[in-house]
Amino acid sequence: MDTEPQHSERDPSSTPATGKEEGSRSVRMPGLPEFLRDLSWRRAAVLGVLGTASLLLFSAFVVQPFLIPSGSMEPGLQVGDRVLVNKLAYRFGTEPRRGDVVVFDGTGSFAQEPARENPLTGLVHGAAAALGLAEPAETDFVKRVVGVGGDRVVCCDEGGKVEVNGRAIEERYVYFGDAPSSAPFDIVVPSGTLWVMGDHRSNSRDSRDHLGEPGGGTVPVDKIIGRVDWIGWPLGRWASLEPTDAFRDVRDPDGAHG
Repeated sequence: MDTEPQHSERDPSSTPATGKEEGSRSVRMPGLPEFLRDLSWRRAAVLGVLGTASLLLFSAFVVQPFLIPSGSMEPGLQVGDRVLVNKLAYRFGTEPRRGDVVVFDGTGSFAQEPARENPLTGLVHGAAAALGLAEPAETDFVKRVVGVGGDRVVCCDEGGKVEVNGRAIEERYVYFGDAPSSAPFDIVVPSGTLWVMGDHRSNSRDSRDHLGEPGGGTVPVDKIIGRVDWIGWPLGRWASLEPTDAFRDVRDPDGAHG
């Protein structure tokens, strides 16, 4: 019996290429062909465009992120919050109710027509604002509905509170230490419009500041963009916006409860 160890040698030239060198710990993977790399980048670009378009469509018709640019709605909404605006809230015949926090286009009531800007710049900013990545247009505002069409809204009663249709409102959402209003007013809200106020009354330009302007400080219902239902960002402040019961005892001008 042949007890000597058997040795065999292979011709290196006949060994299949595996991409792994003997004694090496790394594996060399051949790169993708150029046309596949091009295809991969094109696919990523197409998916990116489609994803952005889908988000913009969703923002335009269903839920829009909105960046809170000021402290006028403190303490509930803080500067830098991204809120989610429900655009379907008033889409099917339902109208804003007292106590709702709404986003609206204030053109013609709270603001003049904006100056014309570069179309491309406006398009980019509009898309960024629609995704909550940039501050909203200067004509967009967020406030709380205090009076609806037909309501008589008065400030202040003997106790220093806002009255709606003769009922004093316990506004627990108002910024701590603020008076309900430092300026007196007495207005009957025209039909189809809203009387709106910020929760941080001493830091809010709202219906009170536009009494002498067209519309008398009220906002047309058809200028409402949607209702603020959630705080979406930052994550530590994620929450739904709970409805207030401050107006539960207010009666409509015809005597029914609002």
